[in-house]
Amino acid sequence: MKKVLSYLMTVALLVTACEGGEEPGGTDDGYTDIEYDSGECGVQPMTGIALRTDNQNCENGNYGTQLEYALIRFSDVCSQKDIYDWSCVDAILFKAAWRKRQVILRFYYSYPGEPSAVPDYIKQLPDYGESHEMIEQKEVYFPDWRSEELQRFHIDFYRRLAERYDSDPRVAFIEVGLGFWSEYQLHLRLGGHTYPSEAFYEEWLTEMEDSFQETPWCLSIESYLYGPFAVASNSYMKEYGFGIYDDSILCEAFDSYNAKYWTRFGKDRYKRAPAGGEFCYCIEDDLQHGLDKEGIQGRTFESAVKQYHLSFLIGDEQPTYQSQARIIEASKAMGYRFQLTRFAYKEGESALMTIKNIGIAPIYQDAFPAVDGVRSVFNLRSLMPGDSATFTIATPSASATSVPSVWCERLVLGQRIDLVSR
Repeated sequence: MKKVLSYLMTVALLVTACEGGEEPGGTDDGYTDIEYDSGECGVQPMTGIALRTDNQNCENGNYGTQLEYALIRFSDVCSQKDIYDWSCVDAILFKAAWRKRQVILRFYYSYPGEPSAVPDYIKQLPDYGESHEMIEQKEVYFPDWRSEELQRFHIDFYRRLAERYDSDPRVAFIEVGLGFWSEYQLHLRLGGHTYPSEAFYEEWLTEMEDSFQETPWCLSIESYLYGPFAVASNSYMKEYGFGIYDDSILCEAFDSYNAKYWTRFGKDRYKRAPAGGEFCYCIEDDLQHGLDKEGIQGRTFESAVKQYHLSFLIGDEQPTYQSQARIIEASKAMGYRFQLTRFAYKEGESALMTIKNIGIAPIYQDAFPAVDGVRSVFNLRSLMPGDSATFTIATPSASATSVPSVWCERLVLGQRIDLVSR
């Protein structure tokens, strides 16, 4: 995670630093209020329900959402030692950006019914031997984590991924893990064969922490059952800047099973790193009714995402069960949402803004309010849900026709962060 401008940076609700003569503001006499009407605002960038990049609703154009999701085989990027072909990733990101969306990336080795996605050159090594078995009537292949070359490749892969994409605005989040689909399924199959050693696991996540300075990365909540998190509950690694995701939001067993893992990494982790996940795919009824307005399993979608401050949720099947309007409505209930509660000016001197985060999570990238193109130094990243800030921006163009906006480098062409008026 980005090391500068952490969420603790601005605890006070007034800005004290200045750019171009910027000063703290308030209900100061001499400011004239401007009536501001944002109109209807959509789903905000880096938030909401994500559809698979190959979903027909994505390919048909802008579906009204802001995120897409890609599950990619490691072997699609590398088949020969130290030779990486990122063209499949580039193609995914290009198409998503053309549709004015960003992508959640996840890479995997094991997928039921498929050969493993370990690079071919590793599979051909004499000391490499995969195991496989039938699970749920499908053959599953497990990587051989005893292989030193697989371990070296795995760390090298994510290092190179960061070098290429860490500052790429087309990438919203990266999900990482082990087991089926990199979701830590079959987490009890330990012993350094189907899962790597604890020492390697620590080395890998330390590399992730060091390599990804701008793009948020997330671990499954079930990672708590494995490796250093399970062995040493006070592990220093819990202080790393990763977010968490849950592959079974709104499932029947959520309260009895999933909920306990959300809190084990710290109930306030969302303040510094994103929380997300996907709808439950293992039970058809949970998947089909997860977005029903009346709710499921005794809770509504909106109450569940608010409780855990979710910014995103993978929901590729939802267009089959729900209307586009409902998917957009649910997406708006996730992540940050900034409301401009006061907008005023002193003719030819400065503009005053009061902005409140009326969403359920912060934004995880730097974003700065601006007036007539003059940017504030105040970082909206510091606004937790319910927080507001009042500040002024010195600009000679300040007038009754001044226009507010939000400046953020982590957007693709055509995206914008709205300032909601109502």
